[in-house]
Amino acid sequence: MKPFLYIAIFTLFTSFFPYANAQVVTYPLPDPAISGGRPLMDVISERHSSRTFSSNPIDDQTLSEVLYAAYGVSHDQGKRTIPMAKGQNTMNIYVFRNDGVWLYNPLQQNLSQVSPNDMRSIFNTQDYVYNVPVQLLYTGPNNSYSLMEAGSAYQNVGLYAASRGLNNIVRAYFDKKQAAQILNINEDEVIISQAIGWPQWQD
Repeated sequence: MKPFLYIAIFTLFTSFFPYANAQVVTYPLPDPAISGGRPLMDVISERHSSRTFSSNPIDDQTLSEVLYAAYGVSHDQGKRTIPMAKGQNTMNIYVFRNDGVWLYNPLQQNLSQVSPNDMRSIFNTQDYVYNVPVQLLYTGPNNSYSLMEAGSAYQNVGLYAASRGLNNIVRAYFDKKQAAQILNINEDEVIISQAIGWPQWQD
């Protein structure tokens, strides 16, 4: 094949698939601590929603354990920390923080970058979330399976938060249309968000 024909084919391919050669940025997370912690009945009693947050960042170890509690791989054959109908894994969890937007990969226990930009402003529909360091966004097909998984996941995160001394609140009041645009998904796939941060007294 002539060299100019190779060039023409490559140009045509990249014009239709501009991200074909783009390198996905991944961010490894530490292994979560999967034993110990406080007694279950204590954290059930202390689980609560909070509207006060410190702007201090969440360390990688804590974030890893938050995500593991939400949707991590807990035992053999890829079973998760939450129940899943027919084992279908219909949900995704995105992490919004100051260094961009990230997709949680439970099997690898890492994050894949979706955007390098700080997009947390889409959640700023109420004053008390302006300083929240981490926003989790739960997405999936608009059916009972993904909704069930999201509810189980944010409840697990709420229990972990109570055990770890974090504040959290589950929120449906944010810009879902813009969230869908950022993630390149349909708006009806955006389920709910969860703000995570340290108590305000830590500022």
